[in-house]
Amino acid sequence: MLSISIIAIVIAVVNVVLEFRRDLMMLQQNSYRNERYNRWLSTSQDTTSTMRLVSGAVVLASLSTLSIPIVACNLVALVSIVNIFNLANKKYKKPLVMTRRAWRIFSTMLLLAAIILGAVVAFCVVKGYSLEFGAITALLIYCFSHVFALAANWLLKPVEKSINQKYYNDAQRILNSMPDLKIIGITGSYGKTSTKHYLNRILSEHYDVMMTPGSYNTTMGVIRTVREYLKPYNEVFIVEMGAKQPGDIKEICDLVHPEIGIITAVGEQHLESFKTIENVQRTKFELVDSLPADGLAVVNDDFEYVANRDVDNVKCIRYAVSTTGAAKYVAKEITYSPTGTTFTVSDSQGNSLEFKTRLVGECNVSNLLAAIIVALKLNVPVEKIRYAVSQIEQVEHRLNMKRTPGGVTIIDDAFNSNPTGSKMALDVLAMMTQGKRIVVTPGMIELGDKQEELNEIFGKKIATCADEAVIVGEYNREAIIRGIESVDDRIARVHKVNTFAEAQALLASILRPGDTILYENDLPDTFK
Repeated sequence: MLSISIIAIVIAVVNVVLEFRRDLMMLQQNSYRNERYNRWLSTSQDTTSTMRLVSGAVVLASLSTLSIPIVACNLVALVSIVNIFNLANKKYKKPLVMTRRAWRIFSTMLLLAAIILGAVVAFCVVKGYSLEFGAITALLIYCFSHVFALAANWLLKPVEKSINQKYYNDAQRILNSMPDLKIIGITGSYGKTSTKHYLNRILSEHYDVMMTPGSYNTTMGVIRTVREYLKPYNEVFIVEMGAKQPGDIKEICDLVHPEIGIITAVGEQHLESFKTIENVQRTKFELVDSLPADGLAVVNDDFEYVANRDVDNVKCIRYAVSTTGAAKYVAKEITYSPTGTTFTVSDSQGNSLEFKTRLVGECNVSNLLAAIIVALKLNVPVEKIRYAVSQIEQVEHRLNMKRTPGGVTIIDDAFNSNPTGSKMALDVLAMMTQGKRIVVTPGMIELGDKQEELNEIFGKKIATCADEAVIVGEYNREAIIRGIESVDDRIARVHKVNTFAEAQALLASILRPGDTILYENDLPDTFK
């Protein structure tokens, strides 16, 4: 019996370790913020999953006075093996990245579990009880694994704060040693990453440029960029600034002190955390408010909550593609072709410059316009700007267009869909008239109380821009389909699938040469 109990404990512990890794992955996807992780727990129903309920039932049955130790151990081992198999075979879009912080949290979770399990086993040995209680305890830890993630993260807050402060001071020291470095901040509800890449490509024709890589748009991401990537010979530092709550952008600005700030958009994004668009506006404009008196703000008047916000602390250049009334720089005469886009940039003095780019979509023209304005203000020769614009590659997953060997055109707009960007992407899809137009989407997220309304509007747009609409998952399905079906002259035929794998199988059966697929958004693992 002793050996069976030990085997059951070992199997149950392996189950706990694997589940802890999964919990840590979800905590990481929620930015290591307990409040966001708790919000995910409440919406995902992960705490009451089938396996946890079954495991809870096994724990209660095993503690019953009618239970037989060998039966209890076998039941614990059985449910643990089933869950180990499920976890080992589950695939994730964004797997856990074992950073140093992740290791610290994971180790603390294991330590807390080991203390509890060790105490129970020691008590059983001293009192002469069966070790089945050790196996039951391990399974109980699995049932409440989320608590260990939350507790470890909370316990480590002082440690993380101390470590982060050390890194902050080091980054500050490096920046202070480069007084001639031109620092450009870029923020916006959407478009900031693309604008960052475009500006980097253009300025690199004339300057030695460093930009924050990937999505390093938090304070710690910027700190890491400064400490690991910024070189003494760099002349320009482009800093992408993201925000999940008020104060996030000011925190970055207090570190890097930008002299030029670009606001690409203020829209209904991340309303789940910001609550109101006015809060989004205030947070994005923290960049402009942080600029020095001789700084420059470049802001996009195509968005109401950019256009209606006065800027009087620095020189402000307003740009636009559609709402051009108060804009100093506008993009017009936009023409799309299979090879890209041509457009003209005009300023309020009557000067015009024509550009050609491989990019498509009004949103990309808008992002290019912001980059061109800053390049002009930094005295980059026009011919260098024009050449760079013609050579700019599409940013992956952001209205990226490519053609397969089978003659199918793919429009990849899978990164973080939003109301404005999704509309522009559907406008591009609508212009593809050679074959069927297909949109594959799970809808938009993080829109707070407007989630259902905006996804229904999204569905109405799909209704007339696509021939086939493949709706993935359940999260926004009803709202999107309701929007599609509310349009009398709709042409879109609806297909419901549960996963992207099912969507790919469906596409394989309906695709023909000349068809176009738009992938609009790709939800992370925290959403169904």
